[in-house]
Amino acid sequence: MPFPHEPVGLDELGQYDAVIDARSPAEFAEDAIPGAINCPVLDNEERRIVGTLYKQVGAFEARRVGAAMVAANLARHLRGPLADKPSDWRPLVYCWRGGLRSGAMVTWLRMVGWSAVQLRGGYKTWRSQVIERIDTLAPRLPLRVLCGPTGSAKTAILQAAAQAGAQVLDLEGLAAHKGSVLGAMPGVEQPSQKAFETRLAQALAGFDLARPVFVEAESRKIGRIALPNALVERLRQSPCITVEAPLAARLEYLLRDYAYLGADGEALAQTLGRLHGLLANETLARWQAWARAGELAPLFEALMREHYDPAYARSQRGNFLQLQTAQALPTERLTAEAIAALGPALRALGGDGA
Repeated sequence: MPFPHEPVGLDELGQYDAVIDARSPAEFAEDAIPGAINCPVLDNEERRIVGTLYKQVGAFEARRVGAAMVAANLARHLRGPLADKPSDWRPLVYCWRGGLRSGAMVTWLRMVGWSAVQLRGGYKTWRSQVIERIDTLAPRLPLRVLCGPTGSAKTAILQAAAQAGAQVLDLEGLAAHKGSVLGAMPGVEQPSQKAFETRLAQALAGFDLARPVFVEAESRKIGRIALPNALVERLRQSPCITVEAPLAARLEYLLRDYAYLGADGEALAQTLGRLHGLLANETLARWQAWARAGELAPLFEALMREHYDPAYARSQRGNFLQLQTAQALPTERLTAEAIAALGPALRALGGDGA
């Protein structure tokens, strides 16, 4: 079928063999259209140089210098990641606003003989669609909010429910953070705010709104990621299900789930330092000493009794409007076997009979 020469819209993304992001590596790292490959026509430093020339000298000089850089980069891409593409390959190319950078790449690719096309409006259009999708879908989500104090294995129970066929919105997975002062995941960097919202919009678009969507009770921020207001409001207003587990079971679970924190006692002590001002100095010093000594059991028990549980009691009642009428999901143990059984039980409590 013939392909257009004029820029096309987001609704045609699936018709092309590849989506190429022509922006700089820094722009691409912050966020990109899912599945896009980065073939920058200007790298980070080159983009800075061209932008400075444009402001301080003028458009002609910026374009003259930039054109040489673009030509060199396009030649590198043609010898590298694009070298094995067949003659009938059809790429869709975008930059920030569908302007000069993607236009230059499309011109070169068409000169080679490929049916390359620009994305109308570029990444800016994609970003607008992400925001609109969240604002439109979040208020319609049939959420079932899983509550419970720290150590209740809420994330693991949600994963078990997903394995049992439930629809689950894993906000901590999307944000790459467990949501507490100790929630940073080892070796995993959190996404940018924009990248998180892209992931969230993709997840929301995949839900059947006629069935419940299970989600963990979260505050407005997960690590450094802020939840969109539309989603926060829906969380606050939705029906709740509360995990009820004894402290001993919660402690046992935490010691398994956070065992990696014992590998670097000094780093753990430094992280606990963020609680300065929230605790008595003597308490914080005792906890940091336990951290440095690798004594996680007394540390985690104290954290639950003296910090997390009181904070949970204060915040949950005020933030989740249906918490007082929450259904109970009781369990005496939080072993792997118990959690596996709690997944289907959660699904049934939430009214998901699919």
